[in-house]
Amino acid sequence: MVNKRWVLLIAAFTILTVLTGCAKEPDNKWTRLIKECTKVMTEIRKMPDQGIPEGALLKAQAIAIFPNTISAGIGIGGQYGQGVILVNNNGRWSPPAIFTLGGGSIGWQIGGQATDIVLLFMDKKSVDALLSGKVKLGADASVAAGPVGRSASAATDIQLKGGILSYSRSRGLFIGIKLEGAVLAQHWDGNRELYGREISADNILIKNKVKVPRCARVLVRSLKTYSLLGRFM
Repeated sequence: MVNKRWVLLIAAFTILTVLTGCAKEPDNKWTRLIKECTKVMTEIRKMPDQGIPEGALLKAQAIAIFPNTISAGIGIGGQYGQGVILVNNNGRWSPPAIFTLGGGSIGWQIGGQATDIVLLFMDKKSVDALLSGKVKLGADASVAAGPVGRSASAATDIQLKGGILSYSRSRGLFIGIKLEGAVLAQHWDGNRELYGREISADNILIKNKVKVPRCARVLVRSLKTYSLLGRFM
């Protein structure tokens, strides 16, 4: 049995290393993107009663993190963002693969607002759809607004729902959102620049063809830590 105090110490260490984990990596667009994704996960841990339920990540087959996604239009509009996806391979989180998120709608909005979006893939079917290279949410994989807050009802929802649970964060608050029609697509150029060669998302996330980049180690470690914490909630 893992001691809860020990796990909390690991979580504290993870937060402290967010600022230094990428110090030895080249400073480019993709390392900065991973830093932002790590920051989003750190912020989630700071608001357990108003954010994504602790147990959700424990049960997730994969996670997508899209920081600073831009919403366009007045009223019902679309969005575009770049982010990373990691797969949970029997308790071990994969290296990150770069993806884009485009189209769809996040509801009534005013253009120009930057929003963090987090997607939890709750079953293998939704992950398989993702690995085809491009997936349309609501068509190729079911998507639903995720439950918010640390509660028994939220935990039940997580256990019963397959597909993808979606969240957004704006002005410091996480809420469940609908992303029907949005398209997830692997970013070939981003993955090539991050890993130094042409490589597919499937080879990154499932087939273990690459190692975790140094700059992503903090993110991978934080996901493992949060999963351990979920066992105590």
